[in-house]
Amino acid sequence: MAGSRQHTPAARTTPAARTSRRAAPARSRRRQRSGLRTSFVVALSLLVLASAGIGWIYLKLSGNISTFSAGGLSDNRPVGTSKGQNVLVIGSDARTDGNSSLGGGDQDDIGRSDTAFLLHIYADHQHAVAVSIPRDTLLDIPPCRLPDGTWTKTQVNAMFNAAFSVGQSAQGNPACTQNTVEHLTGLRVDHTVVVDFKGFAKLTEVVGGVQVCLPQDIYQKDLNPNRATRGERLFTQGVQTVSGRQALDYVRIRHGIGDGSDIGRIKRQQAFVAGLLKKVKSDGLTPTKLLPLANAATRSMTVDPGLGSADKLISFMMSLKDIDLHNTKFVTIPWRYEGARVAIVEPDASELWAALKADRTVDGKDASGTKDAGTEKATDSPTSTGSPTPSATAEGSGGATGEVSGGGISVAVYNGTTVTGLAARASRTLTDHDFVVTGTATASSQDHTTTVIEYGVGLEDRARTVARLFPGAEITPVSTTSGIDVVLGTSYADAPAPGSVPSAMTDDTRSADDDPCSNLSYG
Repeated sequence: MAGSRQHTPAARTTPAARTSRRAAPARSRRRQRSGLRTSFVVALSLLVLASAGIGWIYLKLSGNISTFSAGGLSDNRPVGTSKGQNVLVIGSDARTDGNSSLGGGDQDDIGRSDTAFLLHIYADHQHAVAVSIPRDTLLDIPPCRLPDGTWTKTQVNAMFNAAFSVGQSAQGNPACTQNTVEHLTGLRVDHTVVVDFKGFAKLTEVVGGVQVCLPQDIYQKDLNPNRATRGERLFTQGVQTVSGRQALDYVRIRHGIGDGSDIGRIKRQQAFVAGLLKKVKSDGLTPTKLLPLANAATRSMTVDPGLGSADKLISFMMSLKDIDLHNTKFVTIPWRYEGARVAIVEPDASELWAALKADRTVDGKDASGTKDAGTEKATDSPTSTGSPTPSATAEGSGGATGEVSGGGISVAVYNGTTVTGLAARASRTLTDHDFVVTGTATASSQDHTTTVIEYGVGLEDRARTVARLFPGAEITPVSTTSGIDVVLGTSYADAPAPGSVPSAMTDDTRSADDDPCSNLSYG
């Protein structure tokens, strides 16, 4: 029809078109999800690769580590009394596995301990001390396990390094050495580490050498006195950096330096270990530094089962990171010559072990990690009933645990034994810890076996603070006194002074941050 417009309905969407439009955003969402999945897969893959890399590193390090059997450890071991740790480090001159080319001797020879020290890590994990034990030290070697499973009898007055050779095996007997050290010190050894010649040399190469200082030129004949001629010069006088075989020669040389004694060599070894620690600290424990160091270390060591995996070993090593070089000390067990051998000096040695048990440093500081231990009240102490109660410090603990501060508490001291000078000794201990000693005298009877802390009304807490300086003392209220009296028994006479270290040892102590040229007498 003219002039009319035909009505055309709106274009209708076909099912195919509708599907096409719906598919477009769906494909977009799928592309987004696909991109997310791809990114996630990539990230996950990287994570797996990184984890695999760490796992591979740990597997590699763990594969390097050799362990000795705990079956050779004594059943009669000391109880751990400190929150710190004791680590026995043994330098082995075993000739197996390529070590003979570095150390000389027959490759079929038995393993021997060339050097050894007990490292005490204090409970505060900020201090440490290494106590060297000369290899010629005369002592008792307790029963040790032989390769066939039988046990030896106690060897009396034997040389210390003979313990490592019990069983006559090429690998040595570190469990026997650990038994011997525990028997000697009364300290529980938490871990034992044996380092061989080859591994030691490699360690020094990895860190780029260690700085040492010698008082004179050293020649081949000084290292091997059986040589007919002086030979080549091995070291020049003064400061130098050594590594590898040269580092090994330095720590092993004996006859051509100082007095030619093993004691002199120990001092030089202490200086070298101090230099090694200083170098490692200065380089920093970064992954690039730590991995080759850990690889070299694990390849050179035999350890107890408690350190027998990379994670355990690295965890232990990282626990030492807060120990300052100045707070890392080196000493030698109190000793004297007995003919050509070395005898242990008592009671000095017992005082040293007691100090380590009490976590007292060689310069007399408290390193127990506790705060205000001397002034805190015994909140769980039983109510006084008039009967003696044991002091807060256990019998045989070697002294006070934690810092003891008298804070002006007044004390009178009485000698309840026939041992002369005992009251004066206790008085010095009390005044050193800020107690006020009002007087010393002889007790009414001299047959006391146990030290007794007597106190008047309202003074129990103060009496307990006093008792912390007297291991195994009894605390009892007494109506006839208005103060605090310490009546000393023979148990105090027999015990070393709590937490003290002989002054002769403190005078001969090396710190890890000392100058390498200090104390070059070497015996």
